[in-house]
Amino acid sequence: MINTTTPLLQVEDLRTRFHIPEGTVFAVNGISFTINEGETLAVVGESGCGKSVTMLSILGLIPIPPGEIVSGKAIFRAKDLIKLPESEFEHLRGDELAMVFQDPMTSLNPVLTIGKQITETLRTHLGINQEEAEKRAVELLDRVGIPEAASRLGNYPHQFSGGMRQRVMIAIALSCDPSLLIADEPTTALDVTIQAQIVELVLHLRELLHMTIIWITHDLGVVAGMADRVIVMYAGFIVEEALVDDLYDNPRHPYTLALLAALPRVDRRRDRRLNSIPGAPPNLLVEPKWCPFAPRCTYVIDRCWIENPSLELIAPAHKIACWVDVSLTLDGSRS
Repeated sequence: MINTTTPLLQVEDLRTRFHIPEGTVFAVNGISFTINEGETLAVVGESGCGKSVTMLSILGLIPIPPGEIVSGKAIFRAKDLIKLPESEFEHLRGDELAMVFQDPMTSLNPVLTIGKQITETLRTHLGINQEEAEKRAVELLDRVGIPEAASRLGNYPHQFSGGMRQRVMIAIALSCDPSLLIADEPTTALDVTIQAQIVELVLHLRELLHMTIIWITHDLGVVAGMADRVIVMYAGFIVEEALVDDLYDNPRHPYTLALLAALPRVDRRRDRRLNSIPGAPPNLLVEPKWCPFAPRCTYVIDRCWIENPSLELIAPAHKIACWVDVSLTLDGSRS
């Protein structure tokens, strides 16, 4: 059951830049959102739209330099994570806040056993001895579906398949029963069968542990059966936010329409090509003064080239950042 009255995390006007030799990368451009206790929020958009940078900013994992958080708040249990000293953050990360990264092979230490990597987290945050930590590690591996868990503690990451490595990463993330789990495209490098298993596992653990989850993905098809609410990002902006059913039934931003149209469909005729979004992603070295999707948008009007629309409420729990009302043309655009 979603608690709709208690925000667990409240992000306000977050802006993150990267200063590189070529110029300044405007990675995250003033985004605001909340996630409530027990909710699953999906953050969707193509590669480079700012999804991961947003979450890394919140978790204090942006390398500074070249990165810089120029403004914003991220209120978690009455604490502003953006201003939190690193000494305090070290206690929160891995305990109250946890993250599953995209590629488990680069996230896991290749020269340490799986058991060492799990027990290190447990001993750091829970203060338990090695014997208790190993017992807990076996329970965690068993929980995420690693067969013969006790005998696998001494194995190294390369001795696991991609799907099993991702299960190990989930076990590490869940080791201290975090309040908020951030999953950064955890199924991207896996085949579709293993993807489905990982999604099913996370859903099961969510119900078992009553977790709050932020699920980052570029695939709208993945989130249909798992998210309560969806945020769509483009060029470092939130362009649409809605309850998951409303987003699929009544998408209102041209970019969301284009993403949905690009999804493979089982009823598509064999002789019909998959839809694609024309043009190229925006150049993030240029500070956006107009709608960043305008060069690729089929609904573009003159105002789109002059002013970037803000995110506005158009229906209960549904927001878009667009100057054009595309609702009258939805049927034609999705056929």
